[in-house]
Amino acid sequence: MLRLNATRVGFLMGVSLLLAAIIYFFAANWGGLGRADKILASAGIMVLFYGASAFFAKMKIMLGHHSFLSALFLVGGCISFGAAVALLNQIYNSHADTYELFLVWSAPALLFSFITRFNPFYLLSYVLIHLTLWQYFFPSSMYIERTDNELWLIGCMFTLINLILLLLTQSKLLPSAPLKFVSFIVFHIALLFLSNSTQFEHLGFWMNIACITAIATGFYYFIRVRLDKVMLTLNALAASAFAVFKFLELLSEHASTTFFVFGLLFVALLLTANFFFFRFLNKLGADEATDEPHAEPKLKEEHQSVLVGKIVSTIVTVIGVLIGSISLVGLVLLASNNVDPEQVLLVLSFLFVLPMLLLRRLNPVIRYTVLTIGYAAGIVAIVWIDAAALTLLFLALTAAGLFRLRGRAQHLFSYSLINLTIAILLFQLFEYVQHASSFIVLIMAALNAVVFASHHLLGEGAMRQHVRECGLLFTLLLMFWLTFMPDIFPYSYELFNVINFLAVTVLSFLFVRRKQALEAAASLVFWFIYVGFKYYDLFWTLLHKSITLALLGVIAIAVTYLFAYRSRAAVPEETDVYSRILHKSPILIAIVIVLQLGYVGYHAATSEALLSGGTPVKLAIEPLDPRSLLQGDYVTLNYSISTPPSIVNKELEARGGSRRIKAVLQEDANGIYQFSRLYVQGEPISAKEIVINGVYNGWDGIYYGIETYFVPEGTGMETERQAKFAHVVVGKNGDSLLKRLSKE
Repeated sequence: MLRLNATRVGFLMGVSLLLAAIIYFFAANWGGLGRADKILASAGIMVLFYGASAFFAKMKIMLGHHSFLSALFLVGGCISFGAAVALLNQIYNSHADTYELFLVWSAPALLFSFITRFNPFYLLSYVLIHLTLWQYFFPSSMYIERTDNELWLIGCMFTLINLILLLLTQSKLLPSAPLKFVSFIVFHIALLFLSNSTQFEHLGFWMNIACITAIATGFYYFIRVRLDKVMLTLNALAASAFAVFKFLELLSEHASTTFFVFGLLFVALLLTANFFFFRFLNKLGADEATDEPHAEPKLKEEHQSVLVGKIVSTIVTVIGVLIGSISLVGLVLLASNNVDPEQVLLVLSFLFVLPMLLLRRLNPVIRYTVLTIGYAAGIVAIVWIDAAALTLLFLALTAAGLFRLRGRAQHLFSYSLINLTIAILLFQLFEYVQHASSFIVLIMAALNAVVFASHHLLGEGAMRQHVRECGLLFTLLLMFWLTFMPDIFPYSYELFNVINFLAVTVLSFLFVRRKQALEAAASLVFWFIYVGFKYYDLFWTLLHKSITLALLGVIAIAVTYLFAYRSRAAVPEETDVYSRILHKSPILIAIVIVLQLGYVGYHAATSEALLSGGTPVKLAIEPLDPRSLLQGDYVTLNYSISTPPSIVNKELEARGGSRRIKAVLQEDANGIYQFSRLYVQGEPISAKEIVINGVYNGWDGIYYGIETYFVPEGTGMETERQAKFAHVVVGKNGDSLLKRLSKE
């Protein structure tokens, strides 16, 4: 099983690198390929992925490896279809990141999820559908003004969608645990947005009632109806978020000394309620355990109870820290008249921290909450006072916490405080040194690497393991941070990027082979974050990056395959869940793939027909230079026809909201088309006029779907300086495509 997991990590990395290479290559918009070549390349890549999936699905040796590769390539094929749709929009200069892109992409992902019942497809569909809705209501390519009523209705729609998904997953009609967790979280986030009384003055009260009702219903259902401690934990998280949000909302309106005193009292009440909740939770777990007929379910339930208790305790501590820290700092700022508030905060910090470090038998939740409030006040104080000696003294106080506290979360908290305090101290010491920030991050990364490598000096026990984990986490974080820093010596930027990528890759495999799950998960997370964040940020172009990542992906898959072949690690066919994915409905999967290829061909054919048969139109422009996530650099075009005459604008404003319109453009003496009027169905059009489709944004502009012009990487600024006119073709039905830009 260990070797099986190691090979799956290698295959996952390899396929991920290949997908990243494909997206980077298309986003680079290389001028060496024509439109037809790009379309054929995108279709060929899709066929390659789906073909590889079918090929590995047929292989009967090395069970567990080939089936996993087959599933990976199937998901990769669906992702490559999204890249192909984005490429089509790039080729024909359609909207960047438009909702149509995500809508079309979500269709096969949704079909695959129902056919295969595979969680990655469920999650991909969920993300794409939500992106479709978000881009429809809040498009990145145009500004649409939304009224409070519209925002409320949009929030209700997201709430309802996620509530329906939650009910379907809870009733097992949609068998996806990850989808259940995600829909539950987004449901409560949407409800929290709707409960904003400052945004929705007339409806905020009722939405607060709805939010409280949803939280209370969750507690009742997951305790009394269907005991589910994971969902109960998430419900506690929702309650915590609601409490913090309401406190901050009240704080913005009623900040006063009395209010901050009530804030501290609220923390005390919260901790008391938490104490009784834990008593109830422990009793609930004990009652359920006694009803179990076998010992194994009892132990499992007990383990879940302990885990849930730790999570809820952490949540309550965070709430107490947030509210208590804000209340304490606010109270000090308002109450200190002739005394410097920063000095008061420092004294209070020591008065809060020292007793809590000594009184180990105090209720843990109360102890850790007061302790954290004290540390938070101390951090504010030492930054405010800006004296290295006091910072060094506070560092000793934080280091004492590492040795006096018990538990993984407590040690992570103390270790984080130590790092933060050391960083503050280094900034105070090297404030005027050139590239101080870069050197400080480098020093911190080296210190944490030393801690990780020499954790054995702390002796045996849980603390040694926790410090080792913390050292690794901060080493990875600070190494990743270094890859964004400017050069502190020649080629340091390139060196840090190479070291980070190699180190995270090696550590991922090393920890997987050693069965160190937490460390392996952390390394893999940082590996994927690095690949994602370095989309535009590496020291070579997207084209060169694409070639490099493609080679790395091929090498990773080949090396992993050889390792898997030599190790012969496999799982029994009856327990190999991946082997059943393609075997469920191969005909339906083939139909979805054919539909994807058909869409690519149809989109290309209709666009080419419009380019060849449409009416050429010349428009005046004012370009800008942003980027699209999937499609690379593009120039945003603001046309003279985008702003209609004031009389037309008033007419559109009177209609209210965003809406589709038809505009009549008229050619002037210089051959440039100008806005003439809104088209009335059936009216005659002269020889020098053309009708074009547009969307009024409900504020002050019209968008025609030709506002983005994609350019090769790095040429956006040059295009912006030189381009003055856009050459557009308009079809008989009013649809338009942007063909090229020119100086004159």
